[in-house]
Amino acid sequence: MDHESNTEPTAELLSDANTCFVCGPNNPEGLQLQFELVGDYCCATFTPQAHHCGFAGVTHGGIIFSVLDDVMANWLFLQGHRAVTAKCDLRYKSPLPTETEVEVKSWCIKRRGKMAVIGSEMRRSDDAVLVAQCEATFMITSQ
Repeated sequence: MDHESNTEPTAELLSDANTCFVCGPNNPEGLQLQFELVGDYCCATFTPQAHHCGFAGVTHGGIIFSVLDDVMANWLFLQGHRAVTAKCDLRYKSPLPTETEVEVKSWCIKRRGKMAVIGSEMRRSDDAVLVAQCEATFMITSQ
């Protein structure tokens, strides 16, 4: 895809994603992550706060999944495609202490028609320890 074909569809999709829990800039209760495409990857950083915990001092697994799900969906979204998660396989590898910055990234494993398989991972920024990894199938609802 060329740059021009990426810009217009994304602008059309953005208005209804502004309140997304993970990336919506207009959601004051959300995480407000900012995703960007870097080469073949969609990337962001995130620092869970104390109120994102499950056990005291440990980030809730649902928050971790939400961030990974959104970095994968944004691999498609930032290229102008709206998609929904059809299924996923999530593996937690190590606990994530709150107040610890992580880097998340996603990439396309394969795409066929309206289905895309996207991989993702979350690593601590301080020591690159793998926190979780996920592979999900997305159903593309707009082209």
